[in-house]
Amino acid sequence: MSSRMGEPDHRPPFVVLIGPTGVGKTRVALEAAEAMRGEIVSADSRLLYRGMDIGTAKPSPDERRRVPHHLIDVADPRETWSLALFGTAARTALAEIHARGRLPLVVGGTGQYVTALVEGWQPPPAPSDPAVRRRLEAEAQEQGGEALHTRLAALDPARAQKLDARNLRRVIRALEIIETTRRPASLQGGRRPPPYRILRLGLWLPRHELYRRIDARLDAMLASGLVEEVRRLLEAGVPVDAPALSAIGYRQIVAHLEGRSTLDGAVGDIRRATRQLVRRQANWFKRDDPAILWIEAQETAADECVEAIRQWLGGG
Repeated sequence: MSSRMGEPDHRPPFVVLIGPTGVGKTRVALEAAEAMRGEIVSADSRLLYRGMDIGTAKPSPDERRRVPHHLIDVADPRETWSLALFGTAARTALAEIHARGRLPLVVGGTGQYVTALVEGWQPPPAPSDPAVRRRLEAEAQEQGGEALHTRLAALDPARAQKLDARNLRRVIRALEIIETTRRPASLQGGRRPPPYRILRLGLWLPRHELYRRIDARLDAMLASGLVEEVRRLLEAGVPVDAPALSAIGYRQIVAHLEGRSTLDGAVGDIRRATRQLVRRQANWFKRDDPAILWIEAQETAADECVEAIRQWLGGG
């Protein structure tokens, strides 16, 4: 790939492999990384957490031995990882991989994480006063999420307009930034062109085929002990309102274990929530985006990705 002036682009490269949940990114990424002397950087917000293996479809120990992985099992489920924290950790991983002369493959379906890294978002730093967050959470319980969203709209209308009032965690985060920095989040951060050259590859499937795979994967998760995994997390002291347990699959099983849902009801809720996630991911990664090379997630997908990477690197 060359610059606009016709000069070679010597910025360090990395490949992004995106696509909806359940499409098969793990298998394709492993094969592509093995073929290209690559290392995988996870851009999945759920894979950060230790002890959350089954419900996240986390790469197995054998798969992680085949190819080095980064940003997996780096956080306790009680922790909250901000976008700023992810960005710092991801850029550090990229630098370390480049220093080893290997190719980073950023793999995941968390649209905000991927987009922030690719577009060079500069999010506000994480607030340093957990007492502020606890107070805001208590106020949310007493007053309701709408009240906090209304407060945010008065303090930072630009940010409030972008947030659904039901997304309480992000509303609280925006208010927290204001209280700890004395400046609205919308006036902080911005974007800075990332110092990389980036190839974006996307995996896709017809929606009915994707849903079939997702349903089969959920059945396999349940058979592998998803309910027991969630029970262990709760018994280990992870609070039910921890951000990690808000992930699809976990929050529905928590409701079942607390007696608020039958297991069949929880499974039905997981299926519906996963389909909603697929639709949200489609808004982040659009099939008509000319910056993304889309490849159908069939048996030859890994070979097609490897060929695309080789051609791209050959033009660098």
